[in-house]
Amino acid sequence: MPIQTTENPANLSALSDVGAEFAIFYSSRDDQGRMWCPDCRDVEEQVQKTFEGANSPSASIIYVGQRAEWKAPADNKFRKDPWKITGVPTILRLKDGKEVGRIVDPPDIQGSLSEFVKA
Repeated sequence: MPIQTTENPANLSALSDVGAEFAIFYSSRDDQGRMWCPDCRDVEEQVQKTFEGANSPSASIIYVGQRAEWKAPADNKFRKDPWKITGVPTILRLKDGKEVGRIVDPPDIQGSLSEFVKA
């Protein structure tokens, strides 16, 4: 299934409603189309390859905002319920509108993404 971009999902159920099995949280892109977070850029190709095949699980990308927005935890909605994202990139596994798994940051994503997706 192709990866889709979801703008401002209200909650985990909203992602499940559009068929997403995984939610991928990335830093937002700048005017040149580049994510400001180097860790997000480091895993982007692997994530694309994992989720873009015809038999791949469905996924939605959610951009958490520009650096200044992300660095203001009191104001960034993705750092609060129901998301509680502490770092980007973060990938959530969803089932029936609930989070059932999470991997965060490049070492975990690069080392275990394929196992995480198959679990």
